Amino acid sequence: MNKPLSPSFITSAADAESSAQLRRSVRGFTSQPVADALLLDCLQEARRAPSGANLQPGYFWQVAGARREQLSSRLQQAYAAGAQEAEDYGYFPNPLPLSLRKRQVAAAQALYGALGVERGDAAGRGAQFGRNFRFFDAPVALIISIDSGFGPGGYMDLGMAIYGLMLAAQSRGLATCAIGAMASYPGLIRDVLVLPATQTVVCGMALGYEDTGAAVNQTLTARAEIDAYFKRLD
Repeated sequence: MNKPLSPSFITSAADAESSAQLRRSVRGFTSQPVADALLLDCLQEARRAPSGANLQPGYFWQVAGARREQLSSRLQQAYAAGAQEAEDYGYFPNPLPLSLRKRQVAAAQALYGALGVERGDAAGRGAQFGRNFRFFDAPVALIISIDSGFGPGGYMDLGMAIYGLMLAAQSRGLATCAIGAMASYPGLIRDVLVLPATQTVVCGMALGYEDTGAAVNQTLTARAEIDAYFKRLD
């Protein structure tokens, strides 16, 4: 298994390439806390991401202590009850093309396969999905939002900052997992965190030290071959 990079700034192209190659979604964390200074370093490096007109859209809200427990409890209750909210923004194309559906299914098979959860095991799949709302018990829980006035360009810039945070964390021996499931309960999240109605809930993020013995972290997903997304036009 690849060893995490030492917790230091990326100082070379090789380090940057290693961070990008090693980064993956981690859903099993140790209880080792993340120093506040280390988290702030990661966030400040993430903000170096490109941004149109240097607007730097988006906010990262760390949720901790009793507020985190309240948020996770209410999210899990809503999910278990089958409660639904109108999401702030759409992510999946509607209808979802078959080519993308195949990728979605393959990712799910990789995750539940690593856990030994069978396709027909609705309870097992539901229990694993519910862990999204506990931030996979990572030591750092983040909610990421953006001002509702931004258009697609703002989301593009924020996405680069989110990826920047992942790479900054990876280079310091940390692991991350973006949590899109949080976007399914924007009103609940704004209520618990007392965020303005103008804040669009984009996603959550779990951040901490990987539990290398956790079966869920053996999940491996493939990326599309380059000819699926790159074309030369002469």
